[in-house]
Amino acid sequence: MKAAMFHLSLGSALIALAWAGQAGAQDTGAIEQGDASDDGDDRAGQDLERELAGTIIVTAQRRTESLQDVPVTVTVFGEEEIAEARIQEVADVVTRTPGLSFDAFPASQPRLAVRGIGSSDKGAAGDPSSAVFLDEIYLGRPAAVAFDAFDVQRIEVLKGPQGTLFGRNVVGGAINVITNRPEPGVASAAAEFTNGNYDRLDGAGFINLPFGDGRGAVRASAAYRSHDGYVYNPTIDRDVDTQDRFSGRFQFLAEPTDTLRFHFTVDGTRDRNSGPVTRVLELDPDDPLSAAYTVNQDRDVVYGSTEGFQDLDTLGVRGEIEWDMPFATLTVLASYRDLDYANGGDFDGGVADPASPAFNLVNIGGGEAESSEFSSQEVRLTSYPGGAVDWVVGLYHYNQQVERTDTLTLDSMFIAPIPLTEVFAQDASLDSIAAFADVTVQLTDRFSVLGGVRYSRDDKLYRVDNLDSITPLRSEEFFDVTASEDFDDVTWRAGINFEPSEDHLIYALVSTGFKSGGFQDNPTSAIAAATPFEPETATQYELGQKSSFADGRIIWNNTLFYLDYTNLQTDQVDPATGASTVINAGEATIKGYETQLIANLFSGFSLSAAYAYTDATFDEFIENGNDLSGNRISRTPRHKVTVSPSYSYLFASGAELKVAADYRFESQIFDDNANTPPEIRDETHFLDARIVLDNIADRFSISVWGKNLTNELTRTFQGTFLGANFGAYNPPRTYGVTLGFRY
Repeated sequence: MKAAMFHLSLGSALIALAWAGQAGAQDTGAIEQGDASDDGDDRAGQDLERELAGTIIVTAQRRTESLQDVPVTVTVFGEEEIAEARIQEVADVVTRTPGLSFDAFPASQPRLAVRGIGSSDKGAAGDPSSAVFLDEIYLGRPAAVAFDAFDVQRIEVLKGPQGTLFGRNVVGGAINVITNRPEPGVASAAAEFTNGNYDRLDGAGFINLPFGDGRGAVRASAAYRSHDGYVYNPTIDRDVDTQDRFSGRFQFLAEPTDTLRFHFTVDGTRDRNSGPVTRVLELDPDDPLSAAYTVNQDRDVVYGSTEGFQDLDTLGVRGEIEWDMPFATLTVLASYRDLDYANGGDFDGGVADPASPAFNLVNIGGGEAESSEFSSQEVRLTSYPGGAVDWVVGLYHYNQQVERTDTLTLDSMFIAPIPLTEVFAQDASLDSIAAFADVTVQLTDRFSVLGGVRYSRDDKLYRVDNLDSITPLRSEEFFDVTASEDFDDVTWRAGINFEPSEDHLIYALVSTGFKSGGFQDNPTSAIAAATPFEPETATQYELGQKSSFADGRIIWNNTLFYLDYTNLQTDQVDPATGASTVINAGEATIKGYETQLIANLFSGFSLSAAYAYTDATFDEFIENGNDLSGNRISRTPRHKVTVSPSYSYLFASGAELKVAADYRFESQIFDDNANTPPEIRDETHFLDARIVLDNIADRFSISVWGKNLTNELTRTFQGTFLGANFGAYNPPRTYGVTLGFRY
């Protein structure tokens, strides 16, 4: 590990000293039962929550609470649903969550958007607008988000600005992934094996071993995912768009006393996937270069000259100490993560062979490579639950080092007699600090007020050059520029809760978010390289209601929100060169309504459904000299629906048969802020289903599953430049059989 390992500083030192002294949905989510295993934010005295059968536990306010008591719009996926519905990566979470969308170019660098707030900036000095946290650790780079959701207790999707408690770059929202922790006093293990079409072969499992008379445990988890290519390439006679991923995690938990807990985790992922698979989807009639391309809209075939590659290696270390003091719990959390990532391939999906069905006179290639290190430390005090005042205060530090290259290659006699290559080399460092506090005060049995504040400061240093290029392509000149800037802001939230009865909550909340400014990924000039773009901010007004009926068998939650968005950072693409420039769009307004329902209507049958309406439009926005005010924000569907019915039958032997389906509808999406063809995705209808026979002989299970059963076709990415609209398609219909064992 490199020099940034020293940034573990405070957390590592405290952990080392402590060890020396001791020689620790909703819309589609399954309802977790009272024996749910503890998570990283459990506190003494909170076991009462787990005694309530049917309670969904979340940590949306950095403390463990019932979902129905939290004045935040949260979608929760429980452990059972994650396993049965094969929720394995962030894309599976996105498709099942109203109000959440993403752009998958490439799929190994997903770019998330919550309620219309997202970012297309992958540059070394850029940041996401909606963040992902793995066991409270901020995953600061897009490629780091490509984790495997194995041995996970739950996944929470928090919608709207979370800038008070979660901090960095949660203007839109956050995905919070909580893994299963070691369980002291319990020896357990589980494994599953999957075989499916496209020669899918998966395996996953864990083992949990206690030690020290119930005072500690270790847990080891691993998963392997693989399938052959979804797309055939006749040019190289090979299937492409393959998967080959291995992930592992080892955890150590010790509770030497009733008030002291240590938790240490090492995890890693190795990807060796082919792709990304892109091709010409339409021609640009306004560009004379369009005559150089052949359209290919066949999802099953591509004619690129190379297989392409998407390689990723991550390694993470996490340490946590929890100490229950007389008045509060002290948590010290430290982490370090290392990321090496590279992708490359044939972007136009054709070859310069007149005999090829995809004859392209302009051949576009290239890729990206990145080496990143990021570390964080947090010290937090959290009050015990049940009092008149619940509070949390803390300090946070984050450091990030990124080395990144972006390469574009053009090979065409239309353009030059020799192949041309342009390389942007980027080197960026970020140092971020924050202090935060949040409190909820119970005024009466029915009324409470809440408020929070966070101060954040980001210091960025950036160097970029294109001196290794044969010639500038996306830029106007050769340059080597170093620049720096600091950004700071105060974010806050304030609200009121009213509980007319034990089963109902009505809340009103105002919350703000802040995303720091940055520098261009591929600047067009030295001046552009040295000029930072401005931070973006958001203020959301939210009115929500959470209710349970019929002794908790029916849960129905509703939210109205209105969001003022200032200086939205958005990509502006030059169609003539493909140069992508981040600009501040001025003002935007996002308003909408979300409703979520879980109903256990009669024995064995349950229905989970959700709907989100999102009206995300620009109030002030000039792009390439065009006034786009009134246009919809890209990659934001106006309507999104999920419906998940299930039926289970319990046999006298103890075995259980479960039949379930997941239907998802998403309305039309504009992939470009101009809202003009061809960068439009038509509405989509997806259907997944599964049949599960569980608890066979108390140990075994078998499931037959299918995803995208109607073989729906949609685009996961598209962009118009250099005479054509290039893009990629979603995976086709997949199905398989999974065998499981548990001990």
